[in-house]
Amino acid sequence: MGLFSKHLVVLTGVVSFFTLAGCGSDSNNGTTGKLSLNITDAPVDNATEVVVEFTGVSIKPAGGPAVEFEFDEPRSIDLLQLQNGTSEPLLDSETVEAGEYNWVRLHVNALNGVMDSYISFEDGSSHSLYVPSGSQSGLQLSNGFNIAVGQSSNFTIDFDLRKSITNPSSAQVDYILKPSLRILDNTEIGDITGTVANATMEQEACANGGVVYVYEGLDVVADDLGSATEPLTSANVSYNEDDNTYEFFVAYLSPTDYTLSLTCEAALDDPEVDDEITFLESINASVEADTIAEVSFN
Repeated sequence: MGLFSKHLVVLTGVVSFFTLAGCGSDSNNGTTGKLSLNITDAPVDNATEVVVEFTGVSIKPAGGPAVEFEFDEPRSIDLLQLQNGTSEPLLDSETVEAGEYNWVRLHVNALNGVMDSYISFEDGSSHSLYVPSGSQSGLQLSNGFNIAVGQSSNFTIDFDLRKSITNPSSAQVDYILKPSLRILDNTEIGDITGTVANATMEQEACANGGVVYVYEGLDVVADDLGSATEPLTSANVSYNEDDNTYEFFVAYLSPTDYTLSLTCEAALDDPEVDDEITFLESINASVEADTIAEVSFN
C-alpha cells in the first residue's frame, strides 16, 4: 500500500512547548512515570483545513487535584493533516505521578465568530470553529488511564471530525465543533488497511468518493452518523496512482472484531440527524495489537 505508513509522528519542536504546574520532578523516579500524549483524526468531507488552537492539557489523578500543562504559546494544529496513522504530540515524555487518572482535558481557543480555530473549504471560504464552553472547560475525555512507576506511557486522542462538525442554521454561531474523542494506549492498538475494486469506485454513484465506516463487532448492520448504531470511526478511500488502486487505512483500533461498510454518500450524512444513506458492501475484520489487518471490498 503505497499511500500509507504505520503510525507516523509529526515532531514539531515539542520540547519547549510546556510548563508544568504541580507535578513531580525527574529525580522523584520512585513514584513517577512518563506520559506522552498525541492527537490524530478521522476525516471529514469537503474541508481543506480544520485548525484548532490548543493552549494546554490537564490530567486528573484519581486521588488529587488536576495537573495542568500550559503551552508557552497557543498551538494551531490542522487536524486534517493527522490522518492515516499520522499524529501530532501534545505532551512528550512529561514526568507525572504514577497511578490512576480519571480524565484528560484539552484546552482550546475556539470562540464564536473569532478565527482562533477555523475551518476552510474547497471554495476558498473559511469560517470560525466554535466549541461551546471550550475556552472555559476545554474538551474533556472521561476515559481514565494508568501511569506505571518508572515506565513510559504513550496515548493517542482520536478526533473524529466526521462526527464532530456541524453547520447550525443560526446567525449566532459559525460552525460548531463537538468532538467525538477516544483515547487509546499506543501499545494496545492495531490497524486495518484495504482496497476497493476499481469498478466500484469508478461508477457514477461514487463520483464524489468513498468512505469506509467502521463498527465494533462482527456482522453489524451499517447505519449512519446520528443513528443508534453509528460507526466508531471512518476512513476515506483514496486513489493510488502508482498502483492504480483505491485504498483506505484505519488506524488506532483496539484489538477486537469489526465490521467495515463502504458508502459513497458520506457527504450526505449529517451527524445531528438519522439520515438514510446507502452502503454498497460490508465485510468483517479482526484486529490484533501491533498488527495491520488486510481486507478488500469488491
